[in-house]
This record gives sequence, structure tokens and C-alpha cells, in this order.
Amino acid sequence: MARSHALLFLSLIAFVFLGSSSAVPRKTVGIYELKKGNFSVKITNWGATILSVILPDSEGNLADVVLGYEGIRPYINGTTYFGALVGRVGNRISGARFVLNGTAYRLYPNDGTSSIHGGHRGFSFVIWTVKELVVDGEFPYIKLYYYSFNKEQGFPGDLDVYVTYKISGAYELSVTMEATPRTKATPVNLLQHSYWNLGGHNSGSILSNTVQIFASNITPLNDQLIPTGAISSVSGTPYDFRNPNTIESRINYVKGGYNMNYVVDGQGMRKVAVVEDRRSGRAMELWADQPAVQFYTAYYLNGVEGKGGAIYGRYGGLCLETQGFPDAVNHPQFPSQIVNPGEVYKHDMLFKFSF
Repeated sequence: MARSHALLFLSLIAFVFLGSSSAVPRKTVGIYELKKGNFSVKITNWGATILSVILPDSEGNLADVVLGYEGIRPYINGTTYFGALVGRVGNRISGARFVLNGTAYRLYPNDGTSSIHGGHRGFSFVIWTVKELVVDGEFPYIKLYYYSFNKEQGFPGDLDVYVTYKISGAYELSVTMEATPRTKATPVNLLQHSYWNLGGHNSGSILSNTVQIFASNITPLNDQLIPTGAISSVSGTPYDFRNPNTIESRINYVKGGYNMNYVVDGQGMRKVAVVEDRRSGRAMELWADQPAVQFYTAYYLNGVEGKGGAIYGRYGGLCLETQGFPDAVNHPQFPSQIVNPGEVYKHDMLFKFSF
């Protein structure tokens, strides 16, 4: 493992409490930088979180294009999931329960009666182990590992989880997620939960951004933001972004802004979405191999203090989280998220930036 201590910008000692009394041993939380030219990505092993992505605009001016907090401490008790690796099962699980192989599993309800993003202490609220860090050479990367124990947040079986963040080309960031059950079948749906603002994290609303999503269908939601089980066409609805459109051109027709699961057209590694910020000239292509993507325009982000004292308001960023279908464990007609011992869950994402 190649490490560069010069790139460890901060360390602190943190306790993570599991249940009411037991605690894991002390671990060091650090900030690590992957850099190639004027393209820089900072990551922490607290929640396997992306802290910043810095790149130029059309005039060569550098800016950080992901929202986040100042320092590490606010991430420990934050509720925004800024930049986090979310799991064991991202998005919502209705009633915080599911049945698998005849056994009912009850999860930690942290969104009303439902579970969201893995529960109260999901993967975004734990310390990951740095397995590999390579900062020299053509493709700098960091590989992080987390061991999720049986019944953690209610989920069955022991699970080994890895995520690798890699500068894989000129202004390209790849995210590779893998998970392997040791003992029992378990649902797995890992998400990367960065909030993007291509004008700069502190540049205000993303409503003028142009968005294209390569998806012909959505999974409609009930009033608890749980899929009804149906799959519906976007044709003739405000959810149709098959052709590029600004967010502001139709958001007023969507109560609470966009927070919807799109069924991505095609299979395998393919283009999922394109976002353009005409003010800065920056654009982002998202490629992935998952069946769906959550498009969220940060309606509930209201007055959150972020990096450098910036105040993030409603529509201050957008999320494009590739994923399996939300609540798939309770909808047998949805693609299964169950992974058995001996199988490997894989999730690949690629962000391509231009300006």
C-alpha cells in the first residue's frame, strides 16, 4: 500500500457507539487528496465521503463543485448525507421491515416508520479502513473497506464492503463499490450521495442547470415517498428529461421539487445523465451500471451552513444517485437486491467533467 502522509490533512480520534454501551476501538479519521493537474478530489474515511471536487470552468477558474461541511465534525451528526457512501440499503424501506427466506427482519426506523439510507448508523456514519492509497502515477486512487456485522441496523449476515475512488482519466472520477456476504443472504443497495453544483458549491441555485436523464420510466411514489410498485412512463409529465431541459422549466409542476427514482434505459455500463451549467461552462456526464437513478433537487436543504461559511438554501445542489429500485425488498416485481454468500454485489459509476 502506497501512502503519502503529506496528503493526510487532518486526523482525529473518534468513537463510534454501537447500541447503548459497546464501542469499537479508536480509529483515525483522515482527509486524503487525489490530484491530477488542476483536478482534485478530497475524500475522508468517515462515511467514505467525498468532501470536495475541484476543477476549472471555461475560463480556467477553479471551484469546488460539491456541497459539504467545514471540517469533519459536522459530518458525524449531519442529516444531509453530503458526499457519503450510503448503505447497507440506500433509499427507503417501507415500514422498516422485510421478509427474506421466511424470516422477518426489523430495521431501525429513521424516517417516520420507514428506514432510510441504512438506518440511524448506516455506512455513512462509520469509520472505514483505508486499504490502499496511491497518490502517484497516472491514476491516483483510494480503496476503503468496512465490515458490517450481522444484525447491524437490523440487516442479516456479515458483509464485507469496499469502495474505490479513482481519478481514471482527464477530469474523470470513477467510483467502484463491491460487497460480499459472508454468512447469510442480505439486501445490498449502495449509493454515492454527493450534492453537485457545477457553478461552485456556494454559487446558489441549480434551477438554471440543463439536465438530461436517459430514462423513459419512473417508479411513482405514495405520500410517504415509498414506491407504489408501479412503473410509469415519463412521457407527457414534468419528469421527462429524455431531451435536455432546464430544471426551472418544469419544477413548479412537481410538489417539493424532484425526488424521484428513474428507471434507466438499457443495461450495463451506460450514460445515465448529463448536467450543464451554462454560467460556468462546466458539464458532467454520469455513467453507471445500475437499473435506476434517484434525481433529487435538494428541496429540504434550507439554511445549512457549509464549507467556508456558505449557507446552502433550497435547490442549492442536485443529486444523481445510481441505485437499485427503492424498497425493492418489499416489491417482488422490482429487480432483486438480494445477494447470497458466494456472490458479489458490484456497482460502478463514472463522472466525466468538461468545461
